[in-house]
Amino acid sequence: MGKLQGKVALITGAARGQGEAEARLFVEEGAQVVLGDMRDDLGKVVAESLGSSALYMNLDVSREESWANYCAGALEAFGKIDVLVNNAGILKLGSIAETPLDDYMHVIQVNQVGVFLGMKAVLAPMTEAGGGSIVNISSIGGLAGIPGMVSYVSSKFAVRGMTKTAALEFGALGIRVNSVHPGAVDTPMIAPSEAGDGAADVSNIRKGLPLQRISDPAEIAKLVAFLASDESSYCTGSEFTADGGMMAGMAG
Repeated sequence: MGKLQGKVALITGAARGQGEAEARLFVEEGAQVVLGDMRDDLGKVVAESLGSSALYMNLDVSREESWANYCAGALEAFGKIDVLVNNAGILKLGSIAETPLDDYMHVIQVNQVGVFLGMKAVLAPMTEAGGGSIVNISSIGGLAGIPGMVSYVSSKFAVRGMTKTAALEFGALGIRVNSVHPGAVDTPMIAPSEAGDGAADVSNIRKGLPLQRISDPAEIAKLVAFLASDESSYCTGSEFTADGGMMAGMAG
């Protein structure tokens, strides 16, 4: 029996990358999963490949009404909500001086407001289910500043703070809330076509890490699955870092 057997999980940003890896592992571990994303073509393909345990729904995490539809669809399909993984996120590079307000607010709406709306949306159904687990994907950019990433860092620090506040507010309801702080992960988000000019130079990052490599999305998914499962039953309001030793200091 898998560690997530019988659980119903919502995973945002699940059409590809880290979210897709989480969805695949969750189904493997026995969960029923509702994948949310705005990349409908990709999301439907992933869900179909996972069989009857998975459902894809269009979700704009920055819109409250979209969250309401997403949760309603999950309840209709699977009857309850036990887990929420707030995984959806975007990255736009730029210094404080060079970042247009519209770009800054776009990142905030997705990465920060999306997490707030997600936690708010699942509170009632998760309480009705008798409790659950919320896993908010932050970043090492939620633990330390990074030059040229002001909007991303701002949003990820906010996720870290909201996680702790939610843990305090939701604990008596049996709902645990934790944040995950990955370092460099091999996903499409860090590609120049999405992050913009000056996107992460993976070779330079790799050289400076104690483990000498960046993460595969499946490695982060295993940590997320642990936090979603009852194996982490006494963990709430905490930060879990998976960064290849990056925050320990640069190896060379």
